[in-house]
Amino acid sequence: MTAAIHVEDLHKSFRVRERERGLRGALRGLFTAKVREVCAVEGLSFRVEPGERVAFVGPNGAGKSTTIKILSGILHPDGGQVRVLGLEPWRDRHRLGFRIGTVFGQRSQLWYHLPAEDTFELLARVYEQDPEVHSRRKRDYVELFGLGDLLSKPVRQLSLGERMRCEVVASLLHAPEILFLDEPTIGLDVTAKAVIRDLIREQSQRDGRTLLFTSHDTGDMERVCDRVIVIHHGRLLLDQSTARLRGSYIERKRITVHSAAERIEVRCAGVAVLARSPHRTQLDVDLRLATVEQVVQELLAQSSLEDLSIEDPPMEEIVQAIYAQADPRLTSGGAGQGGTETAPGRGSPWVR
Repeated sequence: MTAAIHVEDLHKSFRVRERERGLRGALRGLFTAKVREVCAVEGLSFRVEPGERVAFVGPNGAGKSTTIKILSGILHPDGGQVRVLGLEPWRDRHRLGFRIGTVFGQRSQLWYHLPAEDTFELLARVYEQDPEVHSRRKRDYVELFGLGDLLSKPVRQLSLGERMRCEVVASLLHAPEILFLDEPTIGLDVTAKAVIRDLIREQSQRDGRTLLFTSHDTGDMERVCDRVIVIHHGRLLLDQSTARLRGSYIERKRITVHSAAERIEVRCAGVAVLARSPHRTQLDVDLRLATVEQVVQELLAQSSLEDLSIEDPPMEEIVQAIYAQADPRLTSGGAGQGGTETAPGRGSPWVR
């Protein structure tokens, strides 16, 4: 079976102009600007089969968005081989455009001052859709994503969560075989995130659509995807199933509590205090030694609670945990501190 996405030894660098501070530096830069080369993707290789839902994650600057733009034909790589649905994205951008959909969390494809429905109709013509097929497909997605009351509102009047639901539908109306989602839940509140995640996973399961989903939120990968690819400094760090990653690395929760009592103490095994101030305590919970329920019960036994939040650790900490388990040297002076010379490349024995 032909892979939906095939990437082998991908490289991409950018030339960046360095700017000096102050007026003199700005004037000097007009004539003698320093230019340095920044490597965004370095020797990246992976394969995604049709119908897979893959989380493509890593810290800021890891190369996620650059890779997505290469896969969708927006950027041209410096080296390596890339095939998306058997096509070279930058050479066959027009043909590929009819077979893929994209959602960029920080860029909208909806017309800001017009209702979303007007953009849907415009996209039907852009993608040369049969009017009857488009109308039926739009009706199905409007019902699935709960957009009935939103279609006639100008996009500027929609909340961020409502707009992102419309963005996803706009990307699905031409029935793409692959959907690229670049941080579609960024800036959303907890409820809106949950809605978007569930809807994306549901329609992918229904239609067998391939997903490549970039995010900083571990909840996105857990709720939507079956497989996780982690990259850092443009290199492959880890490739494994979500279930295995959850069992191996996401073993902690972060609890922040605002209590009526000025100070509370938690003596459960596996619980450490990360930060403390009057009436506020932040805890790190090792789920192998204590459950969230046990910790909450301990807190309630000491004081009434005014607020409580439970979060996964930041992606940066998970990446550091991956470094530490694979090779402790990477957490002290190598890639873990921003270098690339000791980061694992393709073929590394600890890339799973």
